[in-house]
Amino acid sequence: MEAYIFNLVNLIAIYAILAVTLNFIMGYAGIYSLAHAVFFGLGAYTSAWVAQNVHPSILLTIPAAMMAAAALSLLLALPALRVRGEYFVAASLGLQVLAVTIFSEWKSFTGGIGGVLAIPPANVFGIEVFKPAHFAILSVVALVIVMALINALVHSSFGRNLRAIHDSESAAASFGKNVPMIKTISVVISAALAAVAGALYASYLSFINVESFTLDASVLVMAMVIIGGTGTVAGPIVGAALLMLLPSLISWFDFLPQTEIGALQQIIYGLGMTLLMIFRPGGIVGRRAKA
Repeated sequence: MEAYIFNLVNLIAIYAILAVTLNFIMGYAGIYSLAHAVFFGLGAYTSAWVAQNVHPSILLTIPAAMMAAAALSLLLALPALRVRGEYFVAASLGLQVLAVTIFSEWKSFTGGIGGVLAIPPANVFGIEVFKPAHFAILSVVALVIVMALINALVHSSFGRNLRAIHDSESAAASFGKNVPMIKTISVVISAALAAVAGALYASYLSFINVESFTLDASVLVMAMVIIGGTGTVAGPIVGAALLMLLPSLISWFDFLPQTEIGALQQIIYGLGMTLLMIFRPGGIVGRRAKA
């Protein structure tokens, strides 16, 4: 039971990192992406390659994952963010579909459908971290660091620029703000920090494959942000905790066939998001919309 609880803590922390980093561009800049799982996956595959071929130290795996995700996000953001927001949504969706194909076919790097096996456990200053209880400390510390970095950015002049762009791009531009550049930097930061979750995920499970990085995963992370509350500090974490605990809660109902649990989860996600958009658009943590 103890191992099960710590396993949940690890998964919640990892997905909370994803939700917090997506919220950085969704909640503060108004940039909606359907490709967050791509950077999650690229971070996982890159860190796995480094761990297997160089060294499993997190001082190598995490920076390598962040650099790979930042480079890919730059290729997406530079052309897509020079136009209106809906074009970025379409471009991110295209990247997500393309990435799944590449993850499935690039067998020398990703292992194809079979995935990558026997990923070494995370190495922290020469100490291997493989027990769920010990890894929970690492994942929670990583979440706290990511939250602190984003919080510092949000409350800096850069964060004020993001909120100005969120409110009105044309008004921000009229005050001399380089809107495409600010949006591009925010996407690169979001993607690089999302790769931290990928690196943790790979070393924790010691096995990854493409099924963890599909469009469903991107939609799940977006649901966490929306349900918890966009543009809030605690909202993404609350959303991640709720949606990661949901499968465990559903599994307690013995009368439900195991094969139907996944479909029931999707129904609950969709219904929850619909009800929140109607009755509480700001999410669970966000402020109630004024009548």
